[in-house]
Order: sequence, then C-alpha cells, then structure tokens
Amino acid sequence: MKVTRRAEFSASHICSSPQLSPDENRAIYGEGANPHGHGHNYVLEVTVEGEPDPVTGMVMDLKHLKQVIQEEVIDPMDHRFLNREVAPFDRVIPTAENLAMEIWRRLAPRLASDKTRLDCVRLFETEDLYVEYRGELA
Repeated sequence: MKVTRRAEFSASHICSSPQLSPDENRAIYGEGANPHGHGHNYVLEVTVEGEPDPVTGMVMDLKHLKQVIQEEVIDPMDHRFLNREVAPFDRVIPTAENLAMEIWRRLAPRLASDKTRLDCVRLFETEDLYVEYRGELA
C-alpha cells in the first residue's frame, strides 16, 4: 500500500552552468538563467510504501512523515535562495530534477524501516510541470 503526503515551500534559484557561456545558459535555461534568480512555489508529494500495521491500521505514523518532511525539506529550503543557502546547490544546478534527487537523498534514510520505504518524490515546480523521482538508497 502507498501513502502520499503533500507539502509546499517557496524558494528561489538560478539555473546556470559555469561550464557554459551566458548566451549558452540563456539558450538552455531561458529566464531561469537570470543572474538575479527567480522563485517558485513548489509543491512536494512524498509517497511511502508498506503494509498497514495490524494494530494501528497505518502504513506509518503520518505525524512522523510530516515531521521528517518539515525537518529535511521545509525548514532548510523554504524561503531560501537555493544556490547560496542550501547545499549541495552551491555546486549543483538546482533544476527540478536535481532538487527532487536531493530531497530523496534527505528523506530516504529517515523513512526506511523494516516495514516501510520511500517510494516516490514528486516535485511540482509549476502547476503544470513536475518531476518524479524513484531513487535507490545509497
């Protein structure tokens, strides 16, 4: 069985590779390459998978899931300039894809148990654009 929790956070970033010229960055990232940055109101969906506990009837304590998302994603990323304030985005381009992988990296160890595991991170950058990541534990 799968359970999904949704959370929201706002953050700004610049999508620009130091290996590319300003013109190449603009051609690839468009407005995202603006050196002053731009922001998004991200919507995050975190899905865990497991069997419902026979006593509680829950796959996991949903208060715990909310707390882990708060501590690992919302607290460090909400209202932050990702490139300047949140590692590893001082050296990794904070595309939606890289952001989803980093969120997975932060959440997976805290949500793994003998009964549950992180199944999917879905990150909406805009209303009509999202990235879905199903990674592996390192």
